[in-house]
Amino acid sequence: METFHCEMCISDCAVRKWVRIFKGEDPRETILRDRKRAGRPLSASVTAHREKVDCMIRANRRVKQKEIANAVGISKEQVHHIVTTVLGYRNVSARWVPRQLTVEMKAQRKDMCTQLLELSTVSILA
Repeated sequence: METFHCEMCISDCAVRKWVRIFKGEDPRETILRDRKRAGRPLSASVTAHREKVDCMIRANRRVKQKEIANAVGISKEQVHHIVTTVLGYRNVSARWVPRQLTVEMKAQRKDMCTQLLELSTVSILA
């Protein structure tokens, strides 16, 4: 082969060395395989990011995910994950609303409904 290809042909020794390396027979040369890693940490799930996102939503219920992402410095997808999955908000009429009502919210709604009911019964009877 060397006579035909001249300088472009690799030596027989080099080919045998590559075979040993890729088969994993040479313990010094087995660094070609990836080492075990824990994986990439989720920087957007840090408690500081959660708190910043929660504070921004509580301050302005009409804030957009893009605005939150720019202010906090994380991606829009991570903001969506934090808002919907971690914090449990959902978007209703362009406002972020908690998925479950707190005890205070339920009491406030009950008071408002009873006041409206009293006003409507008074106006109907009059």
